[in-house]
Amino acid sequence: MNKEIKLTKKLYSIYAKDEWGRLVKDPYHYLEFNTSLRFLRKYLPLKGLVLDAGGGPGRYTIELAQLGYDIILLDLVPENLTVAREQIKKAKIGERVKGVVEGSITDLSEFKDNSFDAVLCLGGPLSHVSPESERQKSILELVRVAKPGAPIFSSVMSKYGVMLSTPGGWPQEVIYKKHYEDLVFKGEDYKFRGNAYCHFFSSDELRTIFSDKGVNILEIIGLEGLNIDKKITNNFARKFPDAWKNWIELHNKICTDPFVVNSSGHMMIVAKKY
Repeated sequence: MNKEIKLTKKLYSIYAKDEWGRLVKDPYHYLEFNTSLRFLRKYLPLKGLVLDAGGGPGRYTIELAQLGYDIILLDLVPENLTVAREQIKKAKIGERVKGVVEGSITDLSEFKDNSFDAVLCLGGPLSHVSPESERQKSILELVRVAKPGAPIFSSVMSKYGVMLSTPGGWPQEVIYKKHYEDLVFKGEDYKFRGNAYCHFFSSDELRTIFSDKGVNILEIIGLEGLNIDKKITNNFARKFPDAWKNWIELHNKICTDPFVVNSSGHMMIVAKKY
């Protein structure tokens, strides 16, 4: 386990309960969840066994189990898995969850080739993997365990999305000139949430890193779309609910536009194994 993975494990051990609530705590964060689910429903098979790799405390595991899928949840952080087991029990869908496994997306050797009808890697686990060779390895592992014809979904954090958010969200970061230049030109951030590692992707980089991995790339989606400011987005949704409904309809129509993808906080690639 390298330095970056250790930092990630330590960070999310502190935020496990917060991570469980993150995707549903307000309209801005729900955009990521709801947009992801919309494309999961579009491309998932009607039934089957799904791997939720790097699935944290199990928000997607529980959602898909409730839709009738069998799931194995894998995550790096024991505290996440403790929350997941509690929530799985609470949701009464334990018969659908075939395993809750501690492990890293960089090494899925616990699973045989061609084991899963679909593979998820959502919420940004790939963004916490370093160096690039380990990100390449992780993608190969996600593809290896998928059955031929299976969809693979992976979401990452967006470089231009975080840059667009900087003036309103964290202008103080730019005082660290070398650090911010590394983020802008390399996508590298060693100050994520204070003292953790994150790699931020452009859509071109995400497409390139998934190319030549035994998959056809189907779509890349901007999960939050043009909603780059959390406070403004949440105020919009709460003060103008009818307008917000129209805005969401528009978001759903434009979220695969290349500009919108790169503007978003998270982007998701959908691929299909040969």
